[in-house]
Amino acid sequence: MAEIIGTRQQAEYIEKIVCINRVSKVTKGMKRLSFSALVVVGDTQGNVGIALGKAREVAEAIRKGLSKARRDLISVPVYGTTISHKIIGKFGAAQVLLKPASEGTGIIAAGPVRAICEAAGIKDILTKCLKSNNPINVVKATLQGLTNLKP
Repeated sequence: MAEIIGTRQQAEYIEKIVCINRVSKVTKGMKRLSFSALVVVGDTQGNVGIALGKAREVAEAIRKGLSKARRDLISVPVYGTTISHKIIGKFGAAQVLLKPASEGTGIIAAGPVRAICEAAGIKDILTKCLKSNNPINVVKATLQGLTNLKP
């Protein structure tokens, strides 16, 4: 009886940077610049995570965001290559309409929504951003819609 000890399969993640914002804080002597990076991480098997990393340098903000997004992965029910039914995700003023599409349609989506769908492994979907185009709120609304899907 052979026993294999210490094998661990490392999942390959897709990492996408959605947006980078420069933020300044005015203090007594000067303006202090810092950066925030919104990142999306997924394994194309139905697991996806988002995070907002903040730091004084862009590279450090991206690194922080990626590590936090890997920790906070959420499972999304994928029905073949698309989603099971139509749903509207809401967060703040942003609303995102997510509709299933037939095979071969592709991802019809704006930048932030496209990043989440590709990372989650959804290949055919129709989407529409309603009311707000703020990337942070659009990403959170998309994730909220995908988590409320019924399998």
